[in-house]
Amino acid sequence: MAAAARLLPVAAKRLTTTARARRLSTSTSTSPPATAVLYDQHGPPDKVLRVAELPAAEIGERDVCVRMLAAPINPSDLNRVEGVYPVRPPLPAAVAGYEGVGQVHALGAAVDSRLLSPGDWVIPSPPSLGTWQTYIVNPATAWHRVRSDVPPQYVATVTVNPLTALRMLCDFVNLAPGDTLVQNGATSIVGQCVIQLAKLHGLHTINIIRDRPGSQEAKDKLKQLGADHVFTESQLDIKNIKSLLGALPEPALGLNCVGGNAASVILKFLRQGGTMVTYGGMSKKPVTVSTSSFIFKVSTSDLWSLTVVDRVSNFICNLLQLCTLNVYTNLLLEASGIVILD
Repeated sequence: MAAAARLLPVAAKRLTTTARARRLSTSTSTSPPATAVLYDQHGPPDKVLRVAELPAAEIGERDVCVRMLAAPINPSDLNRVEGVYPVRPPLPAAVAGYEGVGQVHALGAAVDSRLLSPGDWVIPSPPSLGTWQTYIVNPATAWHRVRSDVPPQYVATVTVNPLTALRMLCDFVNLAPGDTLVQNGATSIVGQCVIQLAKLHGLHTINIIRDRPGSQEAKDKLKQLGADHVFTESQLDIKNIKSLLGALPEPALGLNCVGGNAASVILKFLRQGGTMVTYGGMSKKPVTVSTSSFIFKVSTSDLWSLTVVDRVSNFICNLLQLCTLNVYTNLLLEASGIVILD
């Protein structure tokens, strides 16, 4: 338990690594033993996580053994450990972690080497449970090859936060350049991605953050990323909230990851016929929507499934390689941390 408790503070540091050279094979029948972070019951991560050694796993003829290079700690990872989400791995000895990047270590005998080869970098496709371990054996179809000229700590984060941001911008409302969206939780990694991707598409963003020490610095960082307006929650405690829009059009899309009263504020900003998408509930309070909003104003949607990893992850990796999301990645390391598995 003591070793597991050290994992979370360590992950908040900026860590880098040089991958150790290892012999890669196309015919190995078992994986090397793995070191993993796992849990036997749901609960507070600093109480239930532990580090353990796992025995070698058999590599079937259609399997691929991957040596993990990096895996992030997202709030969603911790929520799964706590048992908040409906999708839960079997217990005991469930390995934590939902995304990451690894290098192909060995292929099963029937895996087409034209699709995957030893040394290739891969990400889980779609994201899957159990990335906080040094070696993983899964069917070849569970892996998607990615470019290897982007730092591993960046590629490790592709499949959850940037893809969530991109899907919310594209899947629910037909936004055109010049349109406006409003979001809470704007300092989150998804929020930062939304700001930058919106700017790339010519969209305006209204961003809401919590009142806390350092809020002005947070505002400045978000504006550097391309935010049009950033407000603390206390600034929105006014009668005519839309007066804060200035010359911007009323938002057609609202993004909610907080819930509770913060979601109600999003609804107040939206134009008639607007849509609010809920993709999280960090306040752990229910989303309350007035009857008048449902009848006269907005529709609501939720986002859960990530099913377009193969197509969209390449786009995100290209943005990272071109440094289009470079500021985001620097902020990412400060905000959530990366565990380098070596």
